[in-house]
Amino acid sequence: MTATLTTALEPAKTRAGSGGAGPARKRMRSFYPAWFFIPAIALYVVFFAVPTFAGFYFSLTRWTLFDQTFIGFDNFVRFFQDPQLVSGFVHTFQYGFVTSAAKVVIGLALALLLTSPVLGRGYLRAVVFFPVLVSTIGIGITFKALMDPFHGIINGVLGSVGLPTPGWLTDPALALWSVAAVDVWKGVGIATLIFIAGIVAIPQEYFEAARVDGASAWSIFRNITLPLSRPAMGTVIILSLIGGLRSFDLIWAMTGGGPGFTSDVIASVIYKQYQAGFYGLSTAGNVVLFVVVTAIMVPISWLLNRKEAEL
Repeated sequence: MTATLTTALEPAKTRAGSGGAGPARKRMRSFYPAWFFIPAIALYVVFFAVPTFAGFYFSLTRWTLFDQTFIGFDNFVRFFQDPQLVSGFVHTFQYGFVTSAAKVVIGLALALLLTSPVLGRGYLRAVVFFPVLVSTIGIGITFKALMDPFHGIINGVLGSVGLPTPGWLTDPALALWSVAAVDVWKGVGIATLIFIAGIVAIPQEYFEAARVDGASAWSIFRNITLPLSRPAMGTVIILSLIGGLRSFDLIWAMTGGGPGFTSDVIASVIYKQYQAGFYGLSTAGNVVLFVVVTAIMVPISWLLNRKEAEL
């Protein structure tokens, strides 16, 4: 009788024990995926959050490698009194928006070409993307030599056929736009790649149905390709505009901000302040650049994402 009662109670104990351990195991399982975020959070804190807050703090100080003095907002006042700043802001906006618009238009046109049944499509895709793989400084030095007004190949070719030979990097009216043209040539490969991915992702049934209905190539582009590649266009706009507003290395390699200050952007003005030893002032400039880029990109990103959600 006792053995029978014990045997009957064992399954009940087992069920009770498993029921008690069930919530604990469930909690462990629920926390288990979160552990994988720890390395990413640590890297984010060490390489982004801490430097960002440190930058905001040091922008309020006069500092060197050995000491620092808190001076409040004096660095920002001095920064906005810099006569180069106004022209730097104007050049930054001009450079950023022009290069971004050019990359969108040219990248979309090349993507349409390279997703069509054109001869040597794979080779052409590689050619378009190749400049992205080359060092920006290397490209800057190369084009500085090519655009030399007296010994450059470009002016040599133009002069041989009787065309004008402008000073691409020495004429104040052309210097910034010459660098912008090189920037577009270098960065359009990324834009083209993103547009190709967006166009290839469009279901082919839409194009086939449009052709059956007798739609023209322009009608297919306007009513199918362009609306359905809007997510790719939003990505290109955001990436190219951020890169254009923060551009420095190509401009510095080709013109150094010259001639005079005609191709200076905010980043090059900040670098010149670092060179002069005004570390706190240049840190304040970096904070200003961060705020400006954020103030421009947040509403643009929100607008593009809202239009994408409406599709």
